[in-house]
Amino acid sequence: MEATGLAPNPQEYRRRLDAQPDEQIDAWAAELLRDISIRRGVLRVLRDFMRSARLAEPELERVYAAGGGPPATVGRTETGEIMVPAITLHALVAGLRRETPDARTRLTEYLVANFEEIVYI
Repeated sequence: MEATGLAPNPQEYRRRLDAQPDEQIDAWAAELLRDISIRRGVLRVLRDFMRSARLAEPELERVYAAGGGPPATVGRTETGEIMVPAITLHALVAGLRRETPDARTRLTEYLVANFEEIVYI
């Protein structure tokens, strides 16, 4: 994993993230949302993001709208899972920044939780 330039393990990756400016954390989180949605699907991204960012579905909707995601595009799958268009996933990052005082911590949690995915991608 060292060859990827990330870190040899999630703990070191977290330490390296802590040294980065907010703008870099935001950019990496938005890129990861996009990349995992391509590889694993939007539903997986939303579940992982909600868990890492400690958001329930109503909070996710609020964060999404606060980040510029069109509220009318929030929907449900036939099984009732929350869904948004893949092209607007980046709105979750900006919205989390606007809606939560500890957004950096939550975004870092998302990045670290997906360390194995990042190494794979």
